[in-house]
Amino acid sequence: MDCVQTDSIQPDIVKAHDVARYYQLKSAGFSTRRGVVRAVDGVSLSVSTGEVFGLVGESGCGKSSLGRLLLRHEPVTRGRIWFEGADISRFSAARLKKLRRQAQIIYQDPYSALNPRQKVGRIIAEPLEIHGIAGGAENRARVDWLMEKVGLRPGQAERYPHEFSGGQRQRIVIARALALNPKLLIADEPVSALDVSVQAQVINLLKQLRAEFNLTYIFISHDLSVVAYLCDRVAVMYLGRIVETGPKTEFYDQPLHPYAQALLSAAPRPDPFSKNTRTLLAGDVPSPIHPPNGCAFHPRCPQCRDHCRQHPPPLEQKSPNRWVACWEV
Repeated sequence: MDCVQTDSIQPDIVKAHDVARYYQLKSAGFSTRRGVVRAVDGVSLSVSTGEVFGLVGESGCGKSSLGRLLLRHEPVTRGRIWFEGADISRFSAARLKKLRRQAQIIYQDPYSALNPRQKVGRIIAEPLEIHGIAGGAENRARVDWLMEKVGLRPGQAERYPHEFSGGQRQRIVIARALALNPKLLIADEPVSALDVSVQAQVINLLKQLRAEFNLTYIFISHDLSVVAYLCDRVAVMYLGRIVETGPKTEFYDQPLHPYAQALLSAAPRPDPFSKNTRTLLAGDVPSPIHPPNGCAFHPRCPQCRDHCRQHPPPLEQKSPNRWVACWEV
């Protein structure tokens, strides 16, 4: 299989083919563990310009690692990545610096993502100075404008990050990500560290900025309700691989992969009268150091057959817009 395609008339801004990222374990202290952690293990996908692409799955499934790979914050072990048609898999440091102007990331923890020794205005202005875009009065005007766009007052630029609430700090992170006027934003669990009421404010801000700046999002989350509200298309990851992808409406109405069905059945519903039959999975997520043979999900799958234990299923097109990695679908 090449890359997962969509029926959108928009061109693809990001493509990945058979992307993998392995980490070599090294002994440290009294630990003598050896082996390779398969954080991302053969992912192929495509994201169309202007869409919000949701990436969901349990903690440790490789979502954040994949996000960093798509921005080339880390080198790929295997596979290729294209950004607007250019193969960035082997970009030099100089070419990656140019890529940073087009693609940015919003981190999960807004406090650790900000330098506590720098004032907020300096934090937001730093990308402009590094890339030589603006300086002096123009720089300050740009910072004031960005702060207003994310719902902060320009006068707050002289404060330090610890003087802001969690939601305000995440707005600062978003302003810094927008400073270079990027085309792509990867939002890595951007609201998971925030209170529920603040989550809604930040999500609505991201939705507003998408329309205003013509942004493309890759939205990484384990919160299926947030993904349902914000995203156009959804991909489900399990143990470093994508097991299902498709349009949001079709995915939520009828998930096809057994793991996707279990995820959706576990999501709480706001209607107290709705009947929600839980799909309970046996066992725990296998170790990415020693993944099972065949389908990685087979030790927990209620539909497992003998061939599932022996052969890993490819991500195949099951309907015009649905791709699933399962022998039984």
